[in-house]
Amino acid sequence: MNVSPLTRRRFARMLGSGAWAASVASSRSFAGPPESRKPNVILILADDLGFGDLRCFRGTYIRTPHLDALARRGMRFYNFHSNSPVDGPPRAALLTGRYPQRFGLEGETGPGRSLTGQALPPGEFTFVRMLKKAGYPTALFGKWFLGGAEESRPLRQGFDEFRGFLSESIDYHSHLDIQGARDWWINDRRSEEKGYVTDLITQHGIRFMEQHRAEPFCLFLSHAAAHYPYQGKKDEAYRKPGDAGPAEGVREDQANAYREMVEALDASVGRVMESLKQLGLENDTFLFFCSDNGARVPGSNAHLSGGKGMLREGGIRVPAIAFWPGRVRANMILMEAAMGIDFLPTVAEACGCPLPDDLRPDGISLWPALGELKSLPKRALFWRHGGRRQRERAVIRDDWKLYLTPQKPYLFNLGFDISEGLNFYESRSDLVAQLQKELQAWEKDVDRK
Repeated sequence: MNVSPLTRRRFARMLGSGAWAASVASSRSFAGPPESRKPNVILILADDLGFGDLRCFRGTYIRTPHLDALARRGMRFYNFHSNSPVDGPPRAALLTGRYPQRFGLEGETGPGRSLTGQALPPGEFTFVRMLKKAGYPTALFGKWFLGGAEESRPLRQGFDEFRGFLSESIDYHSHLDIQGARDWWINDRRSEEKGYVTDLITQHGIRFMEQHRAEPFCLFLSHAAAHYPYQGKKDEAYRKPGDAGPAEGVREDQANAYREMVEALDASVGRVMESLKQLGLENDTFLFFCSDNGARVPGSNAHLSGGKGMLREGGIRVPAIAFWPGRVRANMILMEAAMGIDFLPTVAEACGCPLPDDLRPDGISLWPALGELKSLPKRALFWRHGGRRQRERAVIRDDWKLYLTPQKPYLFNLGFDISEGLNFYESRSDLVAQLQKELQAWEKDVDRK
C-alpha cells in the first residue's frame, strides 16, 4: 500500500507506532491460497454501533475480545463511511451498491413497524439476488427496515429465508415494536419465538451455516444491537401489546445496558467464528462486519464529532472489518476511503459473479486493497440527508470535506482535523466552489428518474 507521510502521522496519532510495524510485518509473510470453490459470504451488520465502541478501534470501556480477534485476523477500515447517518438507507446501499437517493431513500423508511413510507423498490438488483442467481442459498436473520408491505419484504428481495423484524426497533425479549405490536416474522408470517434477539439471530445464522456447509451460501446477520431499547440479556420485557412504553426502555443505567448489548453482540460474532472453524469453513468464507451508522448517546464515537442523525463524522464514519484467511491481508488497517456502496462490487469480484450490463453501481470493488494492498482509485463520496427544510449535504474528496447545513456551511480537512473543529469555508473559496460543483452534479445525477 502506498502511504503518504501525512497518513503515517495520522495513523501513529490514532494507534501508536507499534500497530503500523505489526501490520507491515504481517504483509511480508502473506501467501495467497490455492483457488477453491466460490466463497461463502457473511455480512454482519451492527445497529447504531459507534466508532469508539470497540477495543480494536481504540474504544476504552466495553470488552470486545471476539471482534478484536477478528480485526487482528482481518483488515480494519479506519476510513469507512456509511451512506447515511440513520438506519434505513445504509442497508439499501450495502445491498444494492448504489446511492440510496437513486430510489428515494433520503432518511428513515417509515415510522413504527415500517409498513408505510419509503422502501427498497421491489426487484432492485442486490448482491443477494446476484448470489442467488449463482446458486447460493440466501438468508436474512434480524432487522430488515426496508419496507413492510408484502412486495417489499425480504422474501421478495432475493432471500430464501427470513427470521427477524421489519421495523426500526423491537423489545429484545417480547419482540414488540415501538407501537406495541408483535414484530417477529418467520418468512412472511408473524410468529412467536422466545429468546433474546441477539441470541436468536446468532442461533438461526449458525443453523443456516450447518445446513448449507456443503455449498457456498449467503448469510446476512442484521443485528438489533446496539439500537434502543437498551436491554441486556438478563432484563425483563417491558413493552406490552398496545403499550410500547418509552422508546429507549426503562433502565436508568443506560450506559451499562448499552455495554451489555455490545458485549452480547461481540459474543455473537465469537460464536459465528467458532462455528466456521468447527465446520471447516473459515478459509472458504468472506466475512464483512460494519455498523449501519454512528452511535447516539450512550454509545461512543470516540474523537469524532457529532453522532447518529448528522453528517458529521460521528454520524457516518463507522467501524468495519473484512475477513477471509489467505485472501484478505491479516492485521492490516486501511486508511483509504471506502463506503457501504462498495460492498456489492467487492462481493461480485470475490465470487466471480458478473454484473448485469445495464447495472451502474456507484461503489467500487475493494479487492485491490484487501488482497494486494494496492491503492484505491481517487474519487468523491457524497451524502444528502433529511427533509428539504432541514437537509444536510456533504462531499468528501481526498481529505477535504464540504459539509452544508441549513444553519451554516463548513469545510474541514480530515487529514489533520478528524474532529472537525477548524472551518476553512471562508478561507478556501476556490476549493469550496469545486466541491459545490461536484455535489450539485451528483445531486442532479441521483435525482434523475
